[in-house]
Amino acid sequence: MLALIGCVIGTLLGLLPGIGSTAGIAILIPLTFTLDTASAIIMLAAIFYGTAYGGTITSVLLNIPGEGESAITCIDGYEMTKKGRAGVALTIAGVGSFIGGTIATIGLVLAAEPLADLGLRIGPPEFFSLVIVGIALLVGLIGESVVTGLISASVGMLIAMVGIDPIAGLPRFTFGSAHLFDGVSFVPVLVGVFGLGELLANAGGTARRPSAPTLRELLPTRTDLRRAAPAIGRGTGIGFLIGLVPGVTNAISSLLAYSSERKISRYRSELGSGAVEGVAAPETANNAHANAALVPLFTLGIPTSPAIAVLMGAFLMNGLTPGPRLFVEEPLLVWTVIASLFIGNAILLLLNVPLVGLWTRLLAIPYPVLSALILVFIIIGSYAINNSIIDVYLMLFFGVVGLVFRRLNVPLAPLVLTLILGPLIESALRQSLQISRGDFSIFLTRPISLTLLIVAAVIVVSSVLGSRLKPQGKADLPTDATV
Repeated sequence: MLALIGCVIGTLLGLLPGIGSTAGIAILIPLTFTLDTASAIIMLAAIFYGTAYGGTITSVLLNIPGEGESAITCIDGYEMTKKGRAGVALTIAGVGSFIGGTIATIGLVLAAEPLADLGLRIGPPEFFSLVIVGIALLVGLIGESVVTGLISASVGMLIAMVGIDPIAGLPRFTFGSAHLFDGVSFVPVLVGVFGLGELLANAGGTARRPSAPTLRELLPTRTDLRRAAPAIGRGTGIGFLIGLVPGVTNAISSLLAYSSERKISRYRSELGSGAVEGVAAPETANNAHANAALVPLFTLGIPTSPAIAVLMGAFLMNGLTPGPRLFVEEPLLVWTVIASLFIGNAILLLLNVPLVGLWTRLLAIPYPVLSALILVFIIIGSYAINNSIIDVYLMLFFGVVGLVFRRLNVPLAPLVLTLILGPLIESALRQSLQISRGDFSIFLTRPISLTLLIVAAVIVVSSVLGSRLKPQGKADLPTDATV
């Protein structure tokens, strides 16, 4: 039942442009306070992978991606809608997502314990270096400028530093406010940056009224299924492998899956004009990634995306620390949550095919009414964290910050990841230096730590070089009239 509730809410959030899994989980965490730990995690996890399905509907019907990872689906999905094949596109996406998510969950079952055993061998220096790799990937892959990515990550880290110093026990950056002794709650920050920030950015927008496909239009032909099958297989593999890498979002998996179809597919010449492969591959990769992203969280305690970072916050709020010891200390909880993933994927398949008409009718709600309801929900969610009006003020402040970041094209994901990982990075750094008695060479003398730091450095350097080469290439284009 909780998986069903989470899937319905997640699909609904995926339908709403700008309100995705990160803000959705953050807003709805207070609703799980009265639930036991397993129930809370099951519901929030269902919301997470449910949003991966919901964004498909708006992408196909309206050419409006509910989330970034759904943007690539617009290319062929909307073209299929203009050809009167919207139902086929939605059905192929639903089936592909179910297959990708289920296979990724099987991979989670098979890889969980081996990776957990490996994680037991990782000490504070290795953990610190591993987190640095994740942050390097995120900053390097999100946004057009590495500088803006670093700015965003630095802001998140500064916010994470507010509160009582974990070693010295003294307040820092609290400005004399006792409310900040426990630090800035990440929920008001996330709700403000993503939820309110998006509402402010889209103020005055309107929503088109889509037409729901009939039951007959939902059924693909044998040719559609035959063409989609290889794309689903490739999308599953790409999404699962990319989902294991800390810092890489679903959007990267979707883009790589679509790019692979343009190079490998027998029908690559039709991509961009309404090919089923252009819907099957990215949507399958998207959902395979969503489920595979839980592997590093459960086994190593590393969130691979902002949404997973928020989900990790839910673990911490329930007194649980994700990582290898979780399989030893709370095995029943872990395997219960993993089992719920199979049920959730089956539920989402049923929600996305027969109930497409219902979701499209919800999209027909006038945008001013819809935005007002979202705003009320955001305020209530922020207040309910600590029953404090200060959290509401923080949410409003960071809503403005989110709007400014959007106007300046500063990516938001690095801020979120460093906000959640900041205390963990500091703790690992402090523990490492205590072990080495203040000698920073401990990160270079341990092979795993040194390897991870080299990887992080390579990622950052390649990102910087890539960002410098792009403007030069763009400047050369106008000189040739034939281009």
